[in-house]
Amino acid sequence: MNEKTPLTEGVYYILLALYEPRHGYGIMQYVSELSKGRVELGPGTVYGAIKSLLKRKWIVPIDEEGRKKEYVITDEGKRVVEAEIKRLEELYHNGQLITKGGKSV
Repeated sequence: MNEKTPLTEGVYYILLALYEPRHGYGIMQYVSELSKGRVELGPGTVYGAIKSLLKRKWIVPIDEEGRKKEYVITDEGKRVVEAEIKRLEELYHNGQLITKGGKSV
C-alpha cells in the first residue's frame, strides 16, 4: 500500500484518530464516536492495523512510562490521509456531477 492506494475505512479512521496520541482502546472509542457508531473496530483489527502502520512508518509509538502504549501519526501518515481525502473528494464530486444530471467526460 502506498499513498496512491485507497485506504480501507478502518485504516483511514485509525489514522484520523492518531492526529492525537491514543492507545488501542482509545482508538476504538474515538472511531465509534466520530462515525456515530457506524464504524466499530475490534481489537484484532486495530492491533493488526497498528502493526502494519508502524511498519509503513505512518504512525510511531510514544514512550510514556506507566501508561498504555500510545501512538501518533507521522508526517508521512498525514500525507497519506491528505491524498485519501483528495481521492474521496474526487469520487464525491464525480458522483454528484453524474447523478445530478451533469455531463460526463
